[in-house]
Amino acid sequence: MEIRAHVLISGRVQGVFFRTSTKNQAEQLGLKGWVRNKPDGKVEAIFEGEENIVKEIINWCHRGPKLSNVTDVKLDYQKFLNEFEDFSIIY
Repeated sequence: MEIRAHVLISGRVQGVFFRTSTKNQAEQLGLKGWVRNKPDGKVEAIFEGEENIVKEIINWCHRGPKLSNVTDVKLDYQKFLNEFEDFSIIY
């Protein structure tokens, strides 16, 4: 079953290659969607793909890349829309 997840990641997640690392992870897993920095210091992402794969990247988001320090991950499952062709970083 394909699902969509909206994720907000808090902590030291900007300036530590979180977006680039998320994009690399998502592409390796075959997920579609996007990731971006928010003005409040959080990182926001949308992931679409097979349920078990989306859950795998959500677990990764709780750790993030080596230089990050994730303190919270807010998760909202949404209706799968299949609206993305790939995974991108939004600037």
